[in-house]
Amino acid sequence: MSVAADTLPWMSGVPAAGPPFERLSVFYPMWNEEEYIDRAIAFGRRACERLVAAGDIADYELIIVDDCSTDSTGRRADELAAEDPRIRVEHHTRNRKLGGSIRTGLASATGDVVLYTDADLPFDMTELPRLVRLLREYDADIISAYRFDRTGEGALRAVYTFAYNAIIKALFGVRVRDINFACKLVRRRVLDHVELRSEGSFIDAELIIKATRSGFEVVQAGVDYFPRTRGESTLSSPGVIVTILREMWALRRDLAGIRPIDRG
Repeated sequence: MSVAADTLPWMSGVPAAGPPFERLSVFYPMWNEEEYIDRAIAFGRRACERLVAAGDIADYELIIVDDCSTDSTGRRADELAAEDPRIRVEHHTRNRKLGGSIRTGLASATGDVVLYTDADLPFDMTELPRLVRLLREYDADIISAYRFDRTGEGALRAVYTFAYNAIIKALFGVRVRDINFACKLVRRRVLDHVELRSEGSFIDAELIIKATRSGFEVVQAGVDYFPRTRGESTLSSPGVIVTILREMWALRRDLAGIRPIDRG
């Protein structure tokens, strides 16, 4: 099931229901992100400290998944981890692409709720408390963020994204806006149930498709979007698109074996 938080009654300043989450894990898949790594960690730490102060989480961890970077990302990640025990690093000995990095991050995370996003911070981390409170307020299993405005990306990327989301809806019946946006907040119970296999960029869609097919509830929330201004994005390259199509076809075969969770 999927609903949009924008259509639900929401009052800022109202205390969130239930006890705080024990630990929030935030992880960043990184490949050659030396220009962004310090900013990503600083903003992540600041957002988590605010959540601790507000009583929304009891503890947190920040995880960097270094996907065999060829620049100084791996070295800087180790330096940051040496400075702060709440920062951990997972190093790949070979480049495993986005899907492999996300799977590593999810496997490494110890929190009862997990956020993953890109190192270039495509959304404002000051919105993280709102997303955490939405997750608890509506007892959702996943918060899947979507971008309010994507005009900064250019026409070609906009067409690609529109077509991709349309294909996902047609093939899998999942009506989630901006399904491949790298801002998803996920409860541990989803990760314990859903097995992800994608090595490429299809992993975002695989997570949502398998979660909804299993009966988990996805709440969508709009966020302001900040396009990448430095570094390299390869998400619309021909090789990535071919991998997505191959993994999409494989998932269609796997869905027959997915059974809904027992909510009783």
